[in-house]
Amino acid sequence: MPLELSVNLEVWPLTEPFRIASGVFSQSDLIVVSVTDGVHVGRGEGAPSFVFNQDPVAEVAYIEENRSALERASSPADVQEILRAGPARNAVDCAFWDLEAKRHGSIWSVLKLTPPPHLDAFMTIGIDEPSAMARQAERLSSYPLLKIKLNADRVVEKMSAIHSVAPNSRMIVDVNEGWTLDHLREYAPLLADFGVEMIEQPMPRNADGALSGYVSPIPLCADESIRTRAELDRVAGLYQMINIKLDKAGGLTEGLALAHAARARGMDVMIGNMLGTSLSLAPAFIVGMFSKYCDLDGAMYYPKDRAHGTPFKDGRAHCFVPALWG
Repeated sequence: MPLELSVNLEVWPLTEPFRIASGVFSQSDLIVVSVTDGVHVGRGEGAPSFVFNQDPVAEVAYIEENRSALERASSPADVQEILRAGPARNAVDCAFWDLEAKRHGSIWSVLKLTPPPHLDAFMTIGIDEPSAMARQAERLSSYPLLKIKLNADRVVEKMSAIHSVAPNSRMIVDVNEGWTLDHLREYAPLLADFGVEMIEQPMPRNADGALSGYVSPIPLCADESIRTRAELDRVAGLYQMINIKLDKAGGLTEGLALAHAARARGMDVMIGNMLGTSLSLAPAFIVGMFSKYCDLDGAMYYPKDRAHGTPFKDGRAHCFVPALWG
């Protein structure tokens, strides 16, 4: 019996604007897909990104264009053959996984995994004036892990302010393609002195070949430079870690495959998110089980979350409940 698929575009305003090196966010446009076999309903969520020039309306139209083929699909594996990697496929792929979970009792039964009660996860501090970033850090100083967004402006001043109020927090920094190699050479040793554990995407993805031969005092993590396993060979020679986001990979199917492939090459893995609600964080939690770092705080940036949303408290992303997904 063919499946029935529906797709909607939802606008979710953030509690306050969130700034990174490449832009400022005030809302998220989220793709929500439902797929039903007449008995069970699976749901998935995707978040298009301006970083990859993804238009939310076009992503929804892309799903609609492939509706007939998707409604004849029988598994997440079929979805990989129909849609290209990206947020549209993420929403559809995760909806198919949710449907499989509903049919078989739980996602844990399907994947033959045992869920942990929680994962240690970062809280993120967006780019602002040094004093404002310090206030954010002080408010989050009880959290064991902090992710600091940086650009090339007043790096040491910002890190000094943050470290002064949260001296016991472990930290990574995310530059979102905002530096040159000269910036990296200058700032990496200074960040090491602050105890920073990792630098995420220091250079633009189309210029990071310059990292070849550079030996960083802090491990480097590829984010914008990698979406799927197709880019793994290239980034493996430049970075020590990759940030997997299901919206880049195109869903849980490729996200898990990419995590296992990276680990097999001796690379560390981080799971990230595109400011989705708990509906997108739930499948990401599964990849987080195979990750050194977890950036799963996206739902915290909205005034409210979805019903049965995943709790995030004291630096811990708690496991999702089946009423939400899986």
